[in-house]
Amino acid sequence: MNTAYHKNFISTRNPNRCNVTKCESLNHSDWLEYAIPKEKDRFSKCEMYQTVTNWSGTCDIGDFNRSAAVVTCDRYVYTEEYSAVKDFDLGCQNWKRTLIGTVHNAGLFVSLPLTGIISDRFGRKLALSLASLMNGVFGFLRSFSTNYIMMLVFEFLEAGLGAGAYSTAFVIAMELVGPKGRVFGNTLINGVYVMGLISLALFSWWLQSWRNLLRLIYTPALFVVSYYWILNESIRWLLSKGRRDEAVAILKNAAKMNGIKLSDEVLSPLYELEKLNGTENVTEKSKEDKANEVIKAGEPSNFMKVIKSSIIRKRVAICSFLWITCTFVYYGLSINSVSLAGNKYVNFMLVAFVEIPANIVCLLVLDRFGRKKVLIITYVLSACLCISLSFLPKDQKWLSLVLYLLGKFSITVSYSSVYIYVSEVFPTNVRQSLLAICSSIGRVGSTLAPLTPLLTLYYDNLPAIFFGSLALVASVLVFSLPETINVPLPDTVEEAERLSKRKNNAESA
Repeated sequence: MNTAYHKNFISTRNPNRCNVTKCESLNHSDWLEYAIPKEKDRFSKCEMYQTVTNWSGTCDIGDFNRSAAVVTCDRYVYTEEYSAVKDFDLGCQNWKRTLIGTVHNAGLFVSLPLTGIISDRFGRKLALSLASLMNGVFGFLRSFSTNYIMMLVFEFLEAGLGAGAYSTAFVIAMELVGPKGRVFGNTLINGVYVMGLISLALFSWWLQSWRNLLRLIYTPALFVVSYYWILNESIRWLLSKGRRDEAVAILKNAAKMNGIKLSDEVLSPLYELEKLNGTENVTEKSKEDKANEVIKAGEPSNFMKVIKSSIIRKRVAICSFLWITCTFVYYGLSINSVSLAGNKYVNFMLVAFVEIPANIVCLLVLDRFGRKKVLIITYVLSACLCISLSFLPKDQKWLSLVLYLLGKFSITVSYSSVYIYVSEVFPTNVRQSLLAICSSIGRVGSTLAPLTPLLTLYYDNLPAIFFGSLALVASVLVFSLPETINVPLPDTVEEAERLSKRKNNAESA
């Protein structure tokens, strides 16, 4: 379950109207017509009329100065009894509610690179276990927040130390399967992801209390730390670190469980791979000796190889922009779904459910037409749908919903394709670090998405035009990237660079 979406339900704007203290104890509500101004036939949520100095105590029309300017409320009456907005009396303080999402995204800029470094240096399962534990601990503690600042602090710590769990799990899954199994594996992961989103909406609808919701959705994360002792380490990562014997032991154990016997001839390529990578058996030499040998030989580190490679630098920049586009449009549509006409929980579930057919389409087309064609087509389709949505008449609610869902469908296909593609174009020894960099930079999109409604102050259709324009630019940039369909995952920087050379050779031929 994606816990980042809980903010859709715990920090949405929900004050019903201003709290007129002098009149709230009356057993009727006729006085509302005199005390609260109307906006489009509805009582204002954030403003009220001033009371007169010679107050009569009856809350009649004469007790309010309706000819003077309205004043901003300092207290509110809330429609939802158990919301964070009510608990911390956030009322119409839009910036405080928006800040919750901003703080969460700020945490992602810390967690994704940090988790990537831990994963590439110390192993995938350690990174996954630690991130999940931090996610559960700080998410659960946030439910006990006694004030707004305390909630913000735990929001940042939960995201800053635990949000890398998903990317780590994704990398483990991609390194576990062969070229033809990546899309299917991605489809399974995203299918479970969607079930989590739908469950989140159902639990929110059922519980109503934001504190109980947090306790329910974060408790399972506390148990994922057990993966450190249950889960096998990524074989690709072990081989990239020269830990051949551990990788062979895992393979033999898996073969035994499946009733298969692996001969030395089958395992011999692992030994050859180790020689190609310039590593030796860690049982023969200590890590310190190996490090000294590398230094003496003048061999640059993997990180320096990435920095010096213009091909990899260009690839990181373009993939980061593709990620920004996906998060900007994807989260913009998802977050704003609760503002559509109708039940916000049902709308959220519909927008989440459309990801299931989107991922099925990914399964059907990615391995048939390749990553590049799918990305280009879906980016262009997203752009057309978003821009079309902006020009629909406001009374066409059903057609707006259809285009909204189709827009979410197409950007979901793009997002899933980007996740797979980014995991395929970077080498094993720095794969999660570079994926984390792209994902971190991509969070610029999810940070800006909640702010797009402010653009409507200048022009109603500006947010949708921004969505579409960014998607069009992304579709053009995809042309400069190599195709990775049915290509083995690169294990070294040199192998990753050859993907572009392979592309150029194919074009020249």
